[in-house]
Amino acid sequence: MKKIYSFLFAICTFCASAGAQITERPRPSEWDQLVEGARFIDRFLPMPDGIKSNHLWGTQCVQNRYVNNGIEVDGMSFWGGNILQSADGKFHLYVCGWPESSPKGHMFWPNSTVFHAVGETLSGPYVIQNSVGKGHNPEAFRLADGRIVIYVTGGYYIAENENSPIWTYQQFEFDQRGRNIIEGLSNLTFARRPDNSYLMVCRGGGVWISKDGLSAYRQITGKRVYPDIDGRFEDPVVWKDSLQYHLIVNDWLGRIAYYQRSKDGLHWVTEQGEAYMPGISYHKDGEVEKWFKYERAKVFQDSLGRAVQMNFAVIDTIKWEDLPGDKHSSKNICIPLNKGLLLSVLNKEPITPSTRRIELRIKAEPGFNPHTDVDVKSLRFGSFTEVNFGRGCKAVKTRKDGKDLIVVFNGKGSGITADEFAPKLIGRKTNGELLYGYADLPYVDYSPSILSAGCPVYDAEQNTLKVKVTNFGLSASQLAEIEIICSGKTIAKGNVGSLQPYEEKELSLKNLQQQKPQTAYEVVLSGNKKEIERTSFQISSKQEN
Repeated sequence: MKKIYSFLFAICTFCASAGAQITERPRPSEWDQLVEGARFIDRFLPMPDGIKSNHLWGTQCVQNRYVNNGIEVDGMSFWGGNILQSADGKFHLYVCGWPESSPKGHMFWPNSTVFHAVGETLSGPYVIQNSVGKGHNPEAFRLADGRIVIYVTGGYYIAENENSPIWTYQQFEFDQRGRNIIEGLSNLTFARRPDNSYLMVCRGGGVWISKDGLSAYRQITGKRVYPDIDGRFEDPVVWKDSLQYHLIVNDWLGRIAYYQRSKDGLHWVTEQGEAYMPGISYHKDGEVEKWFKYERAKVFQDSLGRAVQMNFAVIDTIKWEDLPGDKHSSKNICIPLNKGLLLSVLNKEPITPSTRRIELRIKAEPGFNPHTDVDVKSLRFGSFTEVNFGRGCKAVKTRKDGKDLIVVFNGKGSGITADEFAPKLIGRKTNGELLYGYADLPYVDYSPSILSAGCPVYDAEQNTLKVKVTNFGLSASQLAEIEIICSGKTIAKGNVGSLQPYEEKELSLKNLQQQKPQTAYEVVLSGNKKEIERTSFQISSKQEN
């Protein structure tokens, strides 16, 4: 069924007074020109057919819901959690919850319990098997050795496998590396990197890396990576597919989420349009489950890392109006996603404005035949800054390569610059359904080095500044320069040799200005005439040697 954006999201009337938890965020005027497929929100598909029941809890706005979607249990409120699949094909939801009749109603959530629930299908229903332990906002991930980690606020549980009856509670170690923690260490979200290390994003938008998912998480950012706009951000969810990293963060007060992409998990671009907002849970006949809020978004990925489903904590009213023993409550729901196409650019040389032809491979998959299923005339390809507005390159011819389809585009208007790492395709199937995808570029390094400097330490005896530089990337670094600035003046500089992944080197740099210890330094790393990192540090007297 063709999804009609204006129908789904023109939901102006809610069945609860909402003023206390809503601030209308103005949208940029350019968003009015976005085509279907530009917004992440366009990827949400109708919910699988389910069972409706009578005399349900909730406002009239959600009486039409599928009770067997996600998890719903009489007398229980649920929140947060994500899904893993075991080798036997079953799906395991780790979700937190509490009795609906609990003192303070929904605001009893600090006392929630993490439950292990199992479903035969990805969308549910999920049936509780046992409890893991106390905790809130769980996110589960699988280590390289198969063990399961369930993060909860303040720590984590670990067990040998999904069905383990015994979960051990432990706490992560966090190394700030002289940086300020952005808005506290809560609502953590994790993405496995190709070498089985883990990238973590905290609620405030800081990026951290652990070499194996359990060893210390080390902070590599000094400010948030979220869009530089007004918003009360929380609920980040990060994931990595075979091409790039993805990040969605929710402005809970504005009830709008934003979608970002990155090739290294550190430097992000933000795509235009809403990632999600109220109204995304709709049935095949177009009927909408009008939940008041959608929070704690999580993704389920296919074997190539593509997001094929999102699940959300939803509530039918303002949280403070969900009282013990009343008609209100919350649950966890599942919504399928358009997973996108597998694409590869065949051009060996970097694409520039003068590139005449761009060749794109559209890979065949089970259930998808690009030879017959692609409306070639509808395709637009290039930077998201162009394609999202219906511009970009047009197809001029095609050829078959086995089961795959090679589409040749006129290179004019691609918008692809030297910074592009994943150009975008938007189009239609021959049956009218949305097609989209991101393509890899043969000349782009998708496993770059990530050099990062720690906080300088002043050695009064030697009149030097000692600073540790670490490579948090997935490949060896090139030669780099380091500069330490104080009050606008360079007081120390030096060279950083090539570092292997996770290698750390302590440099001892001569204090050129013969200054006494300072309380503020700016450290700049650069290489190949480009700035790599610029970090400001506030130094306490305890840090000085």
